[in-house]
Amino acid sequence: MGEDGAVTSAPQRPDGPTPTPRLIATDLDGTLLRDDKSVSDRTVAALAAAEAAGIEVFFVTGRPARWMDVVAEHVHGHGLAICANGAAVVDLHAGREFVQVRELPRADALAVVYALRAAAPGSSFAVELTTGIHYEPTYPPFYQDPGATVATAEKLLYEDPSTAAAPVLKLLSHHPELSPDAFLTLARAVAGEHGAITRSSPTALLEISGLGVSKASTLEHCCAERGISPAEVVAFGDMPNDVEMLSWAGTSYAMGNAHPAVIAAASGRTVANNEDGVALVIERILADLPRRD
Repeated sequence: MGEDGAVTSAPQRPDGPTPTPRLIATDLDGTLLRDDKSVSDRTVAALAAAEAAGIEVFFVTGRPARWMDVVAEHVHGHGLAICANGAAVVDLHAGREFVQVRELPRADALAVVYALRAAAPGSSFAVELTTGIHYEPTYPPFYQDPGATVATAEKLLYEDPSTAAAPVLKLLSHHPELSPDAFLTLARAVAGEHGAITRSSPTALLEISGLGVSKASTLEHCCAERGISPAEVVAFGDMPNDVEMLSWAGTSYAMGNAHPAVIAAASGRTVANNEDGVALVIERILADLPRRD
């Protein structure tokens, strides 16, 4: 069993329909990437084959733009990726340049901080800006970001001149004792009016974006620009931050290692990320193409 009761494997042939899509949208961690954060040769080949067949591929992730190097060379054509749970669209062909930013207003971020400090004592916070992440002294340290400013959330949001100018992409909150789903439920109850609250970590780590900001809403905008309808999208995911995207897409797959809420939201199921579940579905789609011509 996986985190929060999610299964870690599924039948070798994914269930659910596999219509010919115009766009494939896939999460990264726990979905496209293996647990060692690598992209398998099989997956690389499947992504390239999809693009060669005229199917656009969008990486849609909670990761910030600076953590996209692992897949930067595997995005073809448009070069775009949706990062920070929909708060940013970045161009991986142009050095991770921001194409669109949907920021979290600082007043809303501060309101979430106050609400969680009161409802869940022991909560600690980090602030993800377009320029990098900064966090409180008790927040689990980000070893990939050694240049981060360490200060209270209040100072990071309003007082520190080094962090005051850049747009806020996400507020993050960690709790050392609550279970991940319990923390999520509590936060949505006490602070849901101030932001879109979700999670993607196996720990009690919440991700708060601006109201209405999600992977789904930003993906919908990118698809509308291309004249692509939800029915022409196939999406993949494994954690609660993928639920809206999987519900929006015409066809969606929960990974074999997915959270129960993701399994409930998806229209189909594939095998786990370590078994190349995304590649398996893409291969099936491409194999069916000649029979649909």
